[in-house]
Amino acid sequence: MFDAVSMRLAGTSLSKTIGDNAWITPTVQTVHILAIAMIMAAVLMTNLRALGALGRQETLARFSHRYVGWIAGALVVLAASGSLLIIGEPQRSLGNPIFWLKMSCLAAVLLATAVIHAPLRRDGEFWDTGGRAVALRGLAFSSLLVWTAIIFSGRWIAYYSA
Repeated sequence: MFDAVSMRLAGTSLSKTIGDNAWITPTVQTVHILAIAMIMAAVLMTNLRALGALGRQETLARFSHRYVGWIAGALVVLAASGSLLIIGEPQRSLGNPIFWLKMSCLAAVLLATAVIHAPLRRDGEFWDTGGRAVALRGLAFSSLLVWTAIIFSGRWIAYYSA
C-alpha cells in the first residue's frame, strides 16, 4: 500500500521540484530541526514543572499556559516541514518502519500532552490532588522519554535500510 502512495507522491510536481533543487531539502530539514528544538524546550519546561523540579510557586495551569502556544506553533511548523520532507522523498519515509515508529510515538505523546493540558482549562488545580499528582508525574516522565524516542528515531530514519 505504501509503495503505491510513495510512487504517486514521487510523481507529483512538488516532489520533483523538491528533488531537483538541492537547497530545498536541507532548508526544510533545518526548519524542522529548529521546530523540534522549540517544542522540546517548551515540553521540557512544562514537564519539569509537572515533575516538581521547577516553578513550584505557580500552578501548573499558569506555568504551562506560557508554553502551550509555543508547543502548538511548533507542531504546525513540524507538520508542514515534515510533510514537505515526505513529499520530497516519499520512499525514504513511507516504506521505513522507523518512520512509523516515530509517527506512533508522536501520536502517543500528543495524546499524553492533551491529557495533561485539557483538564487545566476547566480546573487550574486539577492535577494538584494526591492520586492525580502521581499520575501527572508519570505522564510527564513518560512524555520526556517518548519525545527523546521521537528525536532518536527521526535521526535513525536516515540510516535505516531494509
